[in-house]
Amino acid sequence: MRAVVITKHGDPSVLQVQQRPDPPPPAPGQLRIEVKASGVNFADHLARVGLYPDAPRLPAVVGYEVAGTVVDVGAGVDSGHIGERVLAGTRFGGYAEIVNVAEADSVRLPESVSFEQGAAVPVNYATAWAGLHGYGSLSTGERVLIHAAGGGVGIAAIQFAKAAGAEIHGTASPGKHQTLAELGVDRAIDYRRDNWWKGLPPYDLVLDALGGTSLRRSYRMLRPGGRVVGYGISNLQEGETRSLRRVAPQALAMLRGFNLMDQLSESKTVIGLNMLKLWDDRGTLERWITPLRKALDDGIVAPIVHAAIPFSQAPEAHRILAARENIGKVVLVP
Repeated sequence: MRAVVITKHGDPSVLQVQQRPDPPPPAPGQLRIEVKASGVNFADHLARVGLYPDAPRLPAVVGYEVAGTVVDVGAGVDSGHIGERVLAGTRFGGYAEIVNVAEADSVRLPESVSFEQGAAVPVNYATAWAGLHGYGSLSTGERVLIHAAGGGVGIAAIQFAKAAGAEIHGTASPGKHQTLAELGVDRAIDYRRDNWWKGLPPYDLVLDALGGTSLRRSYRMLRPGGRVVGYGISNLQEGETRSLRRVAPQALAMLRGFNLMDQLSESKTVIGLNMLKLWDDRGTLERWITPLRKALDDGIVAPIVHAAIPFSQAPEAHRILAARENIGKVVLVP
């Protein structure tokens, strides 16, 4: 099979299409999927530049999510799944033409949703659902701030928050504000403006994909009873240059921790969200991917694909993410 391989740490040119052995036959409880589209995530970019500690050793095939057609099943799985269109979470290995996945980590793909859209669902929407509902306990009428609102997780969070009846504020560059308004964001905020946070109302919930100094700011923006869910560290990386001068202050801000006495006094909550860690601990994504079935059927999940890029042009997919050009998801197609 063909796969996109991170051959070594470096700029996008280290991504190469290579021939790799097909996976073994599906094990009990598994589906074998002929991949039609693979999701690209910021964690993949961090793995490529050497800033993602959970990444496999290189050379490696990364990728957390795919959409495609079931072509075989393992023992204990209904053979009626063969031929079904599905989306699924992959524990790495998603940048390939063939993958084996646990049946519990897959969801049937409605005919109205394309394979490219399907590949935009597992990571982004499971993360958004976990952040807003699984751990953030979002309630109707609450005010939520979504950082990086124009990205894949950001757009998923907007759709879930809108369905929950929340007031939605989102940070993004000005060129994305019109799209955010069309998606239902009540207040789009230009994070590039100096002191952009001044004059904003307090929040019940903040989703923070940035990490670094942003986490502390997000905490200060909470009202009593508020929750900040941190699920990313994109502030530790900008473009393709690994700069200690940039990383050091951002990393130090996260290492110093929060004052628990202040948290008790102010009745605020800080939640760390690492979907890979949860997946490893539970052995499945089922708890977080199952709610997506109903959301897909109800039309709440409406993935936006920024670009579908051939495997042969994988470096361009990573460049788009690193430059933060995308509105919605970037996917690879074999």
